[in-house]
Amino acid sequence: MRIEISVPPLPESVSDAKLLDWHKNVGETVGKGENLVDLETDKVVLEVPAPEDGVVVEVRGGKGDVVVSGQPIAVIDTSVRPAAPAASAATEKPAPVLSPAVRRLVTEHALDPAVIPASGREGRLTKQDVLDFLETRPAAEKARLPAGGRSERRVPMSRLRARIAERMLEAQHRTATLTTFNEVNLQKVFDIRNAHKARFEQQHGIKLGFMSFFIKASVETLRRFPIVNASLEGEEIVYHDYYDIGIAVSTDRGLVVPILRDADRTDFAGIEKAIAEFGQKARSGKLSLDELSGGTFTITNGGIFGSMLSTPILNPPQSAILGMHAIKERPVVEDGQIVIRPMIYLALSYDHRLIDGRDAVSFLFTIKELLEDPVRLMLAV
Repeated sequence: MRIEISVPPLPESVSDAKLLDWHKNVGETVGKGENLVDLETDKVVLEVPAPEDGVVVEVRGGKGDVVVSGQPIAVIDTSVRPAAPAASAATEKPAPVLSPAVRRLVTEHALDPAVIPASGREGRLTKQDVLDFLETRPAAEKARLPAGGRSERRVPMSRLRARIAERMLEAQHRTATLTTFNEVNLQKVFDIRNAHKARFEQQHGIKLGFMSFFIKASVETLRRFPIVNASLEGEEIVYHDYYDIGIAVSTDRGLVVPILRDADRTDFAGIEKAIAEFGQKARSGKLSLDELSGGTFTITNGGIFGSMLSTPILNPPQSAILGMHAIKERPVVEDGQIVIRPMIYLALSYDHRLIDGRDAVSFLFTIKELLEDPVRLMLAV
């Protein structure tokens, strides 16, 4: 029996996809649920699994071809029995299963994954394995580069990178973006975290980070300033009576923004678990399109890379984005005394067509107040 494999349904916001890497060629055996091909969209890399055991008898399209939802791309025959492997091949090392991130590194540097020591679970090759291998390559191999290190490489822009570029230009050209800044004393957040982080981790199985405090403070402030949680559609203002918070995550393919839905109904443990899961999925290319769709407000943290101050760019159609930065101990004045406190600069970029400066400044100041006295988060005052 022959089964035709088609491009899975794509959401309305994604018009097409690109064939990225075929994992099975004509004549090769494929197991039920095994990945046939990676499809790259402007948001995520999708895997197309085989619906049944069989042998690939037809492949339609090569790497880089653009395909649309429902388009046939392969045929497998479930009635064909694969030939028994030759005795000499019995001891051959099976082809390693590579994640999209690892596959891109291997392809970019023309490496044979079979010769790279793997440290991942079940012998899987990790991105760090490849990076370590590149660092330890023989000097003679590195010397193949032209003298002076003035070589050039040209690689096609990924669909995600192209989409990021498009959205950044759209945000710059179609919004009236302003940014306001403030600084926050995180001493009380540190005190709470240090006092309860061990018991929190023991009870919930996840570490208590700082992002959950910022998300909780943002949600409470969005309640008080609903215009910041709104968006423009034509000449109408759409007020969102829910709080879907985008959390920017950096990957080797570019920045992605998975959405924490109904953040107002999620406790600290739920937020921390969601953040950890988003990070793992983003780095392995496993985020779903649903997890990347929507959102009413975004938080981005350039501080993890050491940024002290920046002006984040809006994530349309959202009207505001909060930028976090590095937490640094600095001298500040309290009650006439100079003391050392953990300080952070926050930036709020907003669309001035919709949000007035007074609301933007008051919004950021309220976040400052809530973080400097976290008890107010519990009391909603």
